Amino acid sequence: MSGPTSSPSEPLPVALIGYGLAGSVFHAPLVDATPGLRLDTIVTRDEDRRAQARAEFADVRFADTPEDVLARATEYGLVVIASPNKTHVPLARAALEAGLPVVVDKPVAGTAAEARELAALAERRGLLLSVFQNRRWDNDFRTLAKLVDEGALGDVYRFESRFERWRPQLKGGWRESGDPAEFGGLLYDLGSHVVDQALTLLGPVKRVYAESDVRRPGAATDDDTFLALTHASGTRSHLWVSATTAQLGPRFRVLGSRAGYVKYGLDPQEAALRAGERPGGEQPWGTEPAELFGRLGAGESPLTGGGEPVPTEPGDYPAFYAAIAAALRDGAPNPVTARQAAAALDVIEAARRSAAEGVTVEVTR
Repeated sequence: MSGPTSSPSEPLPVALIGYGLAGSVFHAPLVDATPGLRLDTIVTRDEDRRAQARAEFADVRFADTPEDVLARATEYGLVVIASPNKTHVPLARAALEAGLPVVVDKPVAGTAAEARELAALAERRGLLLSVFQNRRWDNDFRTLAKLVDEGALGDVYRFESRFERWRPQLKGGWRESGDPAEFGGLLYDLGSHVVDQALTLLGPVKRVYAESDVRRPGAATDDDTFLALTHASGTRSHLWVSATTAQLGPRFRVLGSRAGYVKYGLDPQEAALRAGERPGGEQPWGTEPAELFGRLGAGESPLTGGGEPVPTEPGDYPAFYAAIAAALRDGAPNPVTARQAAAALDVIEAARRSAAEGVTVEVTR
């Protein structure tokens, strides 16, 4: 799965399309920190964003349009698409048709069908197509997955996951747009994370019920959504995504036949990246203090001393691009496939229908 310019002795040059939040906070720093990859070109016309990028990545080149990059496809070993949602499918298709491996920020597409079409195109061309589901490498999710694998919870009965915020005022921009072409709103934004985590942890979903609301004055798309998933295993996932939560609940509450695990607070990596911290620096990456550890136990609330603290595994966003480099160089597994992303979109599409029609929806794939 090596790119057209790959060489065993040189890092693969990477073109990054988009330098907004996703490009500047996540993709550029993580690519730059990955052995075997080199951030070569950033696609943005915005002079302020160019100045911001140049201050951190002195040798980076710039391009005005994605077409400028694709016209020089042989110069690159990977294209990363971190532009607005509505551009993901056409840009990924164009890059694959140009012969380039691709990473796409989530959500990869607006529909599962589009995601599967992209996956099929990548397979026909023999190219990597991966989706940036970075929150598989959150510190709390890594800890929970370890507890489940070790059997510490017994059989998992219910997985509760919350990605809640208190943002009563609109920020504006395409993420809050009501235009269907933008596929904005929290179900696609934060919902892509919580649904992907539920599927990764607990396997396929067969039934979906959802409630979705537009709470804030002037809002044009969902900002407060709840999903209830029934997995093929019988486990139930209850997922919340919200911008209107005045009192935040636990990030995870997971209940099993032997014990439960409760964890408050968000993984620290996004905040660290926003603050200019970088992987590989002097401070340990992705760690948190003991007072934020989740608790494992049975029969009593963790807020009244129930259970025992569980040291949180370090968060590891750099692992995503390390896996991408290994896939391109050595044929290692794709860390997040487009078909996995399509399965999450099946759930999101079912949730949209459930919320609109007030029904429970069967997932048939």
